[in-house]
Amino acid sequence: MVAELRRSNTSLYETDYNLWVLETVAKLKSRDLDALDWENLIEEVEDLSRLGKKKLKSLLIKLCEHLLKLKYWHSEYERNRGHWQSEIRNFKQLINMELEDSPSLKPYLKENFTNCYHKGRLLVADRSQLPLSKFPEQPIATLEQILDEDWLP
Repeated sequence: MVAELRRSNTSLYETDYNLWVLETVAKLKSRDLDALDWENLIEEVEDLSRLGKKKLKSLLIKLCEHLLKLKYWHSEYERNRGHWQSEIRNFKQLINMELEDSPSLKPYLKENFTNCYHKGRLLVADRSQLPLSKFPEQPIATLEQILDEDWLP
């Protein structure tokens, strides 16, 4: 199959991504650097950083949303408190694990904290059907506080 693709000038990367990954790993392990698809390999490595950043922002948005639910959605507090607290702990743990693996992403998270807070604020307003004005425009705590596994609003 690979030989056919090479003859037809079709990239394995475009037709069977999983096989491309497996072959790339095999070439790297055997140090067959001349046979590597460098262009796509470089693109994939760059994408790893983007994916990590996107994941952190998504987790932070969900964390902010749930912190706001816990603090301001009073009519659902008793029924959902345990679930929200569990989700908050989970998001904090996931964010902190990502930061342990890639501490260089902490400044990126700090830069995006306010934006993520605002997105979480919009989500909680939509879900709760409460007016957006019910939720503070400024973050309810610092990034360090909300990432502290023992802190709750």
